[in-house]
Amino acid sequence: MNKALQILQDRGFIKQCTDYEGLSALMDREPVTFYVGVDPTGKSIHIGHMVPFFAMHHLQNEGHHPIALVGGGTSLIGDPSGKSELRQMLTVEQIQENSSSLKAQLGTVVDFTAKEGSGKGQAIMLNNYDWLGDLNYIEFLRDIGKHFSVNRMLTFESYKQRLERGLSFIEFNYQLLQSFDYLTLYREHGCRLQIGGDDQWGNIVAGIELVRKIESAECFGLTFNLITRADGHKMGKSEKGAVFLDPEMFSPYDFYQYWRNVNDADVIRFMKLFTFLPLEEIATYDTPKVNINEAKERLAFEQTKIIHGIEEAEKAKDAARSMFGGVPSEAAREGLPSMTIPLSQLEAGIGVIELFVMSTLCKTNSDARRLITQGGAMIQDKKVEDVKLIVDSSWADQGEMILRAGKKRYFRIIVSA
Repeated sequence: MNKALQILQDRGFIKQCTDYEGLSALMDREPVTFYVGVDPTGKSIHIGHMVPFFAMHHLQNEGHHPIALVGGGTSLIGDPSGKSELRQMLTVEQIQENSSSLKAQLGTVVDFTAKEGSGKGQAIMLNNYDWLGDLNYIEFLRDIGKHFSVNRMLTFESYKQRLERGLSFIEFNYQLLQSFDYLTLYREHGCRLQIGGDDQWGNIVAGIELVRKIESAECFGLTFNLITRADGHKMGKSEKGAVFLDPEMFSPYDFYQYWRNVNDADVIRFMKLFTFLPLEEIATYDTPKVNINEAKERLAFEQTKIIHGIEEAEKAKDAARSMFGGVPSEAAREGLPSMTIPLSQLEAGIGVIELFVMSTLCKTNSDARRLITQGGAMIQDKKVEDVKLIVDSSWADQGEMILRAGKKRYFRIIVSA
């Protein structure tokens, strides 16, 4: 097997391929241009979306040429794959704004600055709105739609699942548009490979067939395992919701803690998928002699370093370590998620339930009330026992308060004069 494919196989990425031997032979002969698409349906992607981009990193390091395709056009439709209901429709302006924030996030894993001669494949980012935005629908149906069989489309799992709940006609067009993406990238960039999560198998196969029918060219598809945790939960979900890459939506500290608290059975698997550590080094953590918490800490540090940078990773690690001794040290507090409130607001008094919801340690008033009654809420290392408690400036120490939910979740309230 080609070296790049073997790396992906050894690290646990690959689920299925349209033609292993053919793709391997092509990659042995020449650098291959390949792409993965991501729809900018929000201002941030979450870690569960990143599996194909970590695979893209390894392929790029072996000299192949990545295209990160932002779905500015397909986002206007919505992919039914893996969805139980129709996705919320966004405006062109919302999608374009979301698209602009993705390159920096993907750039933590994919090197868009790589130059020829660096040993890495050169990577680019494109937006399919550039060719889908002004499509003539009649011409598109005549030139592209005629190559698709409705009976064939309905055999794909993504459509079969949605038919039970209702599949809109606008979503039914998604596969045609994604296939047209593949055709366009083949024509304009010589793209021969599409990669993605295994829920994209039907769309990828449809694109390959379209290129073959129109251009008489052989292209390939490679899909990756859809990652779930050992406890059965979907990858990228936490107590606070999705594990977003945007630090304003999910703080680097919480990001670190997410990885630090993964199930023991997931640690080595996630090291292979979500870090760039050599497999030989990862293997040193996969022995009975190693404390599993050391492996978890390394996983959390490496992943946070990749996404948020080494400085934030160091802060998060220091904060996480110090919290086991009670209120974190002054240096470690900088790594905690935080918010600032004016002194006047605190002097007037804030209900403890409202304060915990404001801090995002609790999603709702009911969550906060439950946390307090179960004895899991603390302010400045003092247990909160009264749900009607009014927190005022007397609780602040040197201009801040540290809130805690349970044993591991902290939040810093900074009081401004």
